[in-house]
Amino acid sequence: MLKINALCTGLIGPVDLELPAGRIAVLSGVSGSGKSLLLRAIADLDPNEGRVELNGRARGDFDATDWRRHVAFVPAESGWWAQGVDEHFQAEPDPAPLLETLGLGEAMHWDVARLSTGEKQRLALARALQMDADVLLLDEPTSALDAMAVEAVEGVIRAEAAKGKAVLLVSHDTTQGARLGDVFFKLEDGQVRDAA
Repeated sequence: MLKINALCTGLIGPVDLELPAGRIAVLSGVSGSGKSLLLRAIADLDPNEGRVELNGRARGDFDATDWRRHVAFVPAESGWWAQGVDEHFQAEPDPAPLLETLGLGEAMHWDVARLSTGEKQRLALARALQMDADVLLLDEPTSALDAMAVEAVEGVIRAEAAKGKAVLLVSHDTTQGARLGDVFFKLEDGQVRDAA
């Protein structure tokens, strides 16, 4: 379980939130309300104050790299630092089965320069899942995908939750939220509120 108490960034908060293992929480809110900023704060990528705990252990007890192995953040626009797709993945566990599931079976042989936005989104998700994190923070992971790719990604997200991962999904697609969500939150005026 990820527990967030009085998290503030200057623009949002204080935020109190619990993300239980095995559940998909959907976070909605208008553009610019701070949804991405909240995910970045939880991942400790931007300055923030407050207490964040994973399974009772404070975020400050982890070094930054270890925290991000346990709490994986997949941004709407992912970063790519090398020419080949394969250079962004570890050898183990073998990413091939997951890439096949996501419709990217040949992607390890591709150059990053030839990737579409949707291919980058799916590869960023696969890259995060390879770490086998306890928590997935997903920022609009299907915004650039066609219907078939959306279905594949949603299937992977459901499977990760079924394995006991806590998922916080930001999506402007209300039908996607309805399909995937177990619990629903709305970020409004810097505060996270329960949403029905």
